[in-house]
Amino acid sequence: MNQYDTILIIGSGGREHSIGWKLLHDTKKKVFFAPGNGGTDNNIEIDSNDLTKLCQFAKENNSFTIVGPEKPLSLGIVDLFEKNQLPIFGPSKSASRLESSKVFAKLFMRDMGIQTASFSIFSDADAAINHVKSSAKNVVVKLDGLAAGKGVFVCDSEKSALQAIQKIFNDNEFRNSRNKILIEERIYGDEASFIVLCDGKSIVPLATSQDHKSIFDQDNGPNTGGMGSYCPTPLITEKISTKIMEKIMNPTLKGLNDRGIKFRGFLYAGIMIERGSNEPYVLEFNVRMGDPECQSILSRMDSSFLEYLEATMDEKLDSMPPIRWKDRHSVCIVMASRGYPGKYQTGKVIHGLNSKFDVDTYVFHAGTKKNSMGEIITNGGRVLSVTSLADTLERAKNKSYSAVSKIHWGDNEEYFRRDIASKGIKYMKSALSE
Repeated sequence: MNQYDTILIIGSGGREHSIGWKLLHDTKKKVFFAPGNGGTDNNIEIDSNDLTKLCQFAKENNSFTIVGPEKPLSLGIVDLFEKNQLPIFGPSKSASRLESSKVFAKLFMRDMGIQTASFSIFSDADAAINHVKSSAKNVVVKLDGLAAGKGVFVCDSEKSALQAIQKIFNDNEFRNSRNKILIEERIYGDEASFIVLCDGKSIVPLATSQDHKSIFDQDNGPNTGGMGSYCPTPLITEKISTKIMEKIMNPTLKGLNDRGIKFRGFLYAGIMIERGSNEPYVLEFNVRMGDPECQSILSRMDSSFLEYLEATMDEKLDSMPPIRWKDRHSVCIVMASRGYPGKYQTGKVIHGLNSKFDVDTYVFHAGTKKNSMGEIITNGGRVLSVTSLADTLERAKNKSYSAVSKIHWGDNEEYFRRDIASKGIKYMKSALSE
């Protein structure tokens, strides 16, 4: 990898804040954020999708660039930077189709024999409606394109499936989509996140985690970008991890290489572990770090994150030692603006950020910015990611919720789930009783 002087992190969420936080422990190089948020330093006012300006900045500052969100990857930022001989961490536009097109990903999985739910593809509302009405099983309706985590509808009835189809085709709720959908058979079980580093030849798994996607407790309500996470998850045992590598990750890398697509970056498989069979099925692929999984994973990482990013760029992951992880549990709780993922207000002054928190508790910013008075105000749906480490999962959960209780904005304007990591604690107690 060419020598570089600075690091540029693209994005403005809790994921990007936590990546920068970890890299600042690994290096003395200056870290910039584009555009960053109220909790990050050295912010530059360039939109994360303005590829030309980002490329110009990276060139002028001799930056190693790390892409956080999926949209610039889908637009081809890596292709542009590589054309200009600028080091950038992330997959190419063609490789990013694993996330930017659920149809592409599903057809790819079918071709490679990767376990996933049976599915049908529709670009016509009437045909999709007829399919749902003729199905004896519950389904999941998925938008083909990117939708910030909100384009998946897990349906408990025929009525809810028809409403999802209505939202996509008739209400045109996702204006930037191709209005092509997948309808797949719903698999029942427990979901986990399996994220790896991939250099095009080799794969190094990161610590496992579990995201909480639904807005309300007990996994009720619409999907969000993620309301909390914990790491590691007892759901993915050593046996299941081996299965995921052998049946999912390795075939994915081989399938991409066979198509002449080099994948270099984070590869994320959303896994459903089917109830009864204990078999891992792929729900979706992402081509970047998860958010909020990133916050809980990196807070446990003891190795230099930067060294592994550089090894990925140099295709030397196979020569790296195993990643060291702190022998502790982490829990990340997302504090959101009330109303998210629907309509919500912004501009509320956040109080309590300077409270005395327990040791190893970190507040990563997402939807925040500084006003003219230097106050931190809300500026998005997901506002903060409160993350804690402890020797047990239950203690980490309690520490995070203790910190959350000290932070507030507006008149009851903040919202958070109250059951983050409860499933993990339940899994552990169940395993001990067996």
